[in-house]
Amino acid sequence: MSQEIKQIVRIGDTDLEGMKPVAYALTKIRGIGISTAYAICRYLGINPTLRLGQLDEDSVRKLDWAVRNLHQFAPGWFVNRPRDPESGKNLHLIGADLVFYAKRDVDLMKKLRSWKGIRHNLGLKVRGQRTRTTGRLGMTVGVTKGKTQAGGGGGK
Repeated sequence: MSQEIKQIVRIGDTDLEGMKPVAYALTKIRGIGISTAYAICRYLGINPTLRLGQLDEDSVRKLDWAVRNLHQFAPGWFVNRPRDPESGKNLHLIGADLVFYAKRDVDLMKKLRSWKGIRHNLGLKVRGQRTRTTGRLGMTVGVTKGKTQAGGGGGK
């Protein structure tokens, strides 16, 4: 008996390819990486190498629930927003929520005028990278050396 494979499956407000294996299809959801996808499959007892389009509606519903509520069964160190500053709970954000919270965190840093907020405001590197040669904007392509001082050795 050949089972019909769905081409597109909607999980976590994201359209996923039905021809891909479950674990790799789940990684297309923003906030879900390969380790998280395998953990979700292991928790639900779903074969991660099975094609996503071959799953029945009940399994797809379970996957959708698990993706949205990962913080309920995953340990605190596994989620992407542990100890949320507002609620104090461990959260795992996906999709548009992840983008929204990241932007809100940056805006808070800017408002508080923290060091990272000031760097964000100026459009400079935030995490301690060097800025002498990288991260330049505009037309600057190369840097020419100025005249050397005494003993430069420049001939006619």
